[in-house]
Amino acid sequence: MSYMRQPNGNGSVSYMNGANRNRLADERSRSRGPASAFGYDGTSRQESHIRVPARVDRHHAQRRSYGQSMEDSRSRSRGAPASARYGARGGEVEEILRYISQHWSFMASDGCIPVKVALQLMDPSSLGLADQYDQFQDVHQQLQNALKVIVNEHHQGFNSSIGTFHKIQAAIHASQQRVRTLRAGLLQAKESLGAPRPELRAFATSSQSYDRMLQVVNDIEELQTIPDRLDALISEKRFLGAVATLKDALALIRKPEMDDIGALSELRVYLSNQEHSLTDILIEELHSHLYLKSPYCEERWKAHSKRDGSDGAVVVDEDRAMHIFLDNYDGSQPMQEDATRNPEANTFYYVQLLTESLFNLGKLEVAVDAIEQRLPVELFRVVERSHGEVEQRHPSTMRSAAARNRQQMYGGVHKRLDAEQQDILNDLLITLYAKFEAIAEGHRVLHDVTAAMLTRDAAQPSDSETLNRSFRELWKLLQSEIRSLLHDHLTASGVDAGGQRSKNGALTANIFRPQPRDRTRKLFKLADTDSKCTDLTTEREDLEFILRSSVPGLVNTSQAQNARPDAENSTIRADMSATGHKLLVEPSVFNMSVLLPPSLAFLNRLKTIVPSHSGVVASTLTSFLDDFLINVFYPQLDETLVDLCSRSIDDSSAFLPDPQWQAHSQRPVFAGTVRFFEVVETVCVMLDALPHEQSFSALVVQQMRTYYDKCYNWSKGLLQRAVATQEGQGALKMRLSAELATSGDISALVIEMLKLSSSGDEREQKALAEREAALLIHMVKERSIEEVDLINDRKSLSSLCTLHVSMKWLAARCHNLRYISPRAIDMGSTNNTDTTPSSQTPHHHARRWTTPSHHLDPAPTNPYLPLDPNTATQFDAVILSFRELSTLILRTLHIDLRLHLLHGIAASMSSTYSLGQPYNDPDPAILDLSGSLSTYDTAISSALLPAQYGFLTAHVHALVNHTLIALVTFIPSLDDFGLDRLRLNVSVLQQSLKSLSPPSTSTPTSTTTSSSSSSSTSNLSKAADFYALAEAGCDNIVNKGRTGGGGLV
Repeated sequence: MSYMRQPNGNGSVSYMNGANRNRLADERSRSRGPASAFGYDGTSRQESHIRVPARVDRHHAQRRSYGQSMEDSRSRSRGAPASARYGARGGEVEEILRYISQHWSFMASDGCIPVKVALQLMDPSSLGLADQYDQFQDVHQQLQNALKVIVNEHHQGFNSSIGTFHKIQAAIHASQQRVRTLRAGLLQAKESLGAPRPELRAFATSSQSYDRMLQVVNDIEELQTIPDRLDALISEKRFLGAVATLKDALALIRKPEMDDIGALSELRVYLSNQEHSLTDILIEELHSHLYLKSPYCEERWKAHSKRDGSDGAVVVDEDRAMHIFLDNYDGSQPMQEDATRNPEANTFYYVQLLTESLFNLGKLEVAVDAIEQRLPVELFRVVERSHGEVEQRHPSTMRSAAARNRQQMYGGVHKRLDAEQQDILNDLLITLYAKFEAIAEGHRVLHDVTAAMLTRDAAQPSDSETLNRSFRELWKLLQSEIRSLLHDHLTASGVDAGGQRSKNGALTANIFRPQPRDRTRKLFKLADTDSKCTDLTTEREDLEFILRSSVPGLVNTSQAQNARPDAENSTIRADMSATGHKLLVEPSVFNMSVLLPPSLAFLNRLKTIVPSHSGVVASTLTSFLDDFLINVFYPQLDETLVDLCSRSIDDSSAFLPDPQWQAHSQRPVFAGTVRFFEVVETVCVMLDALPHEQSFSALVVQQMRTYYDKCYNWSKGLLQRAVATQEGQGALKMRLSAELATSGDISALVIEMLKLSSSGDEREQKALAEREAALLIHMVKERSIEEVDLINDRKSLSSLCTLHVSMKWLAARCHNLRYISPRAIDMGSTNNTDTTPSSQTPHHHARRWTTPSHHLDPAPTNPYLPLDPNTATQFDAVILSFRELSTLILRTLHIDLRLHLLHGIAASMSSTYSLGQPYNDPDPAILDLSGSLSTYDTAISSALLPAQYGFLTAHVHALVNHTLIALVTFIPSLDDFGLDRLRLNVSVLQQSLKSLSPPSTSTPTSTTTSSSSSSSTSNLSKAADFYALAEAGCDNIVNKGRTGGGGLV
């Protein structure tokens, strides 16, 4: 047959040749007409002919495009290659299938009707396919051959698959049978369940009852393990687990089904008691760490005590510990307990653990109330422990020895702190404030943890404010403790430092009258029992064992530890303050210089600890010190200053030369002046450590003015004399020298001479001395000088000279204390210039002066009194008063010395010189005058400085010369013997005036000056020449006058 596969020349297989194919296609196209279901078209039938390549062409085409056809077949997702699907001859099958899909595709469609196709193949017409029947047979034969080849290659697999198919079919059949059986069983079960059976309901009820009974038994078994588990958790300080266990146990035992079980009554009571006991344990542990009673808190507060209390230098690691904890704390999530760590090692973590446990237990409000109630007692104990620790480091024997030394040194007037007292106070303040700071940090953590838990629990704002008030209460009590600490060391109220007040009171009391019992003292304490008694010890141990075994945590070990120190301290009640704390140093107003700087430094550090929503304004933490310093310190400073100054002024030795005046001045000064300046200097040192409030400085200025008034009145007492009045009563009148020194022409001349004494203008000074002599002689001619008008008492002269030097020395020393401070603050009105105590009372509305301020101006290193311009004006006025009193006394002595000369010469001139016989001794008045000059010189030379001594004795000879000449008219009668006696008087006076010369110095210049001054002071040549003229006669006197008088006129 022509459509059978025939080999061509190259060995390939061809379906038909090209000529027959073309011819058949043309004939079929012509017979089909214009359209065909197979896609032929009359207009393009040449292109639509099915061209089957010849065997040779197909072979080459296959060879050229085999790889490409394979790739195309793969790209069209045909799956695996033909060799993999059909075996080694799979390529032929692929070729046949491709050919069928190209030329017989309608046979492969779902809409193909085989009968229709068979009829078309048998139809020889133009519409049929009879011309392609051979081709169809050829393709069919080739397909059959390829299938045979495939079957031959895979018949083993086909055979096995047939068996497998039968097995699968059998399994499916068996599954169908089981499903039918199961369906029948389900239908039967449905019918059975639908049928009513009363016994099943009883069985179900019984089963449920048995289940509940088993659950109750399981719960009872679990409850039986609760005590041991709870004790273990509490002993390990795993309080979160203990709270959770206790809450679960209470929830179990409070179920309704547990109420009727009588065997659980003891366990129910135990769990109820354990809830209270655990609450007490948590509160006690919280107090133990809040108030530093735990050994784990020692390092925390000791780290704060390592800083310097004066400048507030910080310890970075410890100061940052609280802030680091708060920065890392996440309060939005419940706390998870870490069983691998020691919870007490970190106080802040432990406070969080205890607070969370109390919150979970529902006892947070109870804890807050307990903290608030116990806060005063706990702080009191903290202060007591601090005093005890400091006392151990500074034994009382050493303090007593130091107190005795101070008593001997200061004569009973405690004026300043020594090194021992400063060390004790600094140690106490550093220890106490370090503990206060650590306590404040613990309360800050408690505040923040409580606030976070309340926020997490969505509590009401009122509840948050109620439960988070611990820090506010702490701050109130810290204020009270600081105020008490300052007050106890500032003033001795109640029982004083040495406990002597009560003892002295007991000694002076009436021993025959019964004294009232001190009701504040406890007569008996359980802790005071004899600890060595075996019976009491055994009973106590048994009782504690029973309580500890039945209710763990009820017996607190810390209370037992604190009982013995309390018992020991109860027997030692000496050196107690008004608040009950033991004083380690004597109360004094000067303690404030040590007390205030650490207090301010602590309050400034506390500002970084205060929580933002605690109700405490951090910027006003130091404001309570304003009221304390105004209402307590200011009156106490005023009282102390008045007392110390009064002692220095009113003491019997106040106006006596200081035994050690060489250490202070070149000439003697009063002991009272030295002590007064020491008091002022000590107060200045103390005020330097305080805020420079001008009301304090005004107190010093006021006492300086008081001291001036005292000295002025005392000097007036020395210069006053008694005079008789018309009523016969005595009156006081100032001596003549004092009157002349205060007013009049003579006073103005002396003041001018005093100003010129420092300039060295000798001619001007001599001219003023001549004018002064003329005024004094004129005064003597008008009024007589009485003996009572002169200062004849050597003691009074020495006292006046010493007062002059003391006032001059005090003015110079006080001037060195003058310093206008840039930190000066005036609490009162800036326009108030009245310096009375009532006007110096500070006002509360003024700016706070405890606020620290920093200035670039360095303060002097020596003691100084901080002043502002207004106070400095008052201070300068007081210093000027000191200087004026000093110069007034110097002017008075200057005039009094000249009055002595005038009085003596006038007295000698008032007697008759008609002697009738020669006399070898001068007039008695001249002898008395010489003795007075000697006494005067002795008094002023040892008490005055050379400059002041020179001012008193300068140009005395001018006055004597003029007086001897001018008062000749006072002589009632004169003879030659009397003239000789007058000349003898001049000689004696000249010799006496030689003693009124300043002491010589070692330098040649000063020696020459001293000798010339001595000769000028004692030069009475003018008076001697005047009396020599009387012997020469009247003619010589006239000739002398014609030649110029020789200086006599």
